Amino acid sequence: MNREETTDIIKKKLADLQELKKEGFNFPNNFKPKHNSIFLRDLPESQFLSETKLKLAGRVILKRDFGKTCFFHLLDEFGKIQIYGKQDSLENFERFRDLNVGDIIGVEGYPFFTKTRERTIFVEKFQLLTKNIYPLPEKWHGLSDVEERFRHRYLDLISNYENREIFKTRAKIIKKIRQFLDDRGFLEVETPILTSIKAGANARPFITKHNALGVDFYLRIALELPLKKLVVGGFERVYELGKNFRNEGIDRKHNPEFTMLEFYQAYATFEDLMDLTEELLCQVADEVFNRRTFEFEGKTFNLQKPFRRLRMEEAIYEIGGVPRDLNLRDQNDLARLVKEFGVEYVNPSDWGCCVQDLFEALVEDKLVEPTFITHHPLSVSPLARRNDLDPELTDRFELYIAGLEVANAFSELNDSEDQLERFLAQLQLKSKEGEEAQELDEDFIKALRVGMPPTAGEGIGIDRLVMILTGKNSIREVVLFPQLRPEER
Repeated sequence: MNREETTDIIKKKLADLQELKKEGFNFPNNFKPKHNSIFLRDLPESQFLSETKLKLAGRVILKRDFGKTCFFHLLDEFGKIQIYGKQDSLENFERFRDLNVGDIIGVEGYPFFTKTRERTIFVEKFQLLTKNIYPLPEKWHGLSDVEERFRHRYLDLISNYENREIFKTRAKIIKKIRQFLDDRGFLEVETPILTSIKAGANARPFITKHNALGVDFYLRIALELPLKKLVVGGFERVYELGKNFRNEGIDRKHNPEFTMLEFYQAYATFEDLMDLTEELLCQVADEVFNRRTFEFEGKTFNLQKPFRRLRMEEAIYEIGGVPRDLNLRDQNDLARLVKEFGVEYVNPSDWGCCVQDLFEALVEDKLVEPTFITHHPLSVSPLARRNDLDPELTDRFELYIAGLEVANAFSELNDSEDQLERFLAQLQLKSKEGEEAQELDEDFIKALRVGMPPTAGEGIGIDRLVMILTGKNSIREVVLFPQLRPEER
């Protein structure tokens, strides 16, 4: 349907609405449904009697007019309901016939089976509750234009019932995660979304203005620093499920506004969090999906404990195919890999950055089964604790599933002076490279100087986790209102 046709339909429906209002229609709010599509679906056949009175409401999504009889399909929150009206049984039958696709109505009647054994409501009374003005998608299977689906999600949810189920599944996943952490003594907290400094992660923030204070504020880019301040304050197990904002690109794996889970546990190590993460994801699989095997973009993976654990350097050899006679700690050997494997180093002078670039180019997308990649280089892990046996590495892991990073965790750095040195080095490097640098969170350093107990922390990207578990190939499929370019007018 083109824009001109849509405009004509809207004009006609607005005229119809004005006529209805003249006759007393005022978008009534007095209809209270007592049943729904699930109730009708599960109603025993023995109850399909004229004495069984049902009261339901829904949106008209299909209309079949046979003159003296009419069939409609209504859509409520849980599914479709077929209703049937007959001229000699319904006092205001012509009003019934005049209903349009998109109208929301309430009906009262009794259940019966059609000749094709479809469960149906024989309508004895009906009430128009909301008059549709903007036409619904022409075909019941929904919007074919992907951009339109995301831009007008309400139309997508009406016409694509399966997409409703995705967001119900997302809610179940989040509910299970909360229950899992609550059951283990974690306290859910809320930390500020508006911050006065750019800190917490290596990302560009969104800037806003606080008019009363006359200063710039930033939408937070991470939950990490305030949560660790709470550990300093004595909350030994805390978590937050909240929004982060990063003023960066948009693609199928990234949205500028995204949901993160971060949790911190005092007197724990990154190995403890690997065990906890395995248990969490297996419980989500069992209790939300009732299965452990999933498919994402043609890749099948299984959430069976234990997940594989592999050091980053070892993964580059074993999975990336780098010959073991090349020494990843040798700068000359690293340079050879540029030619042999076509890897481009973002920062050739930084060993840790080179190793990370190698891993991302040669290994990342091959990690189909759940795999913990551990012991990341120090220079790319500014908030992680240095490894006791190898000071060039950290006690850190990232969890990969179906080629995507799902979680990032480490034993936290609680040496305030080491942390200060790393922050300052990071700021200096950004300044030399001409990049916009984050600011030093002096209050965080002060908190560490007060003393943070040995702690492990983890972040899990909720949008990406839901995307993988539901088999969708874009984050925009699992975010109700993803960011889009403004609509052209």
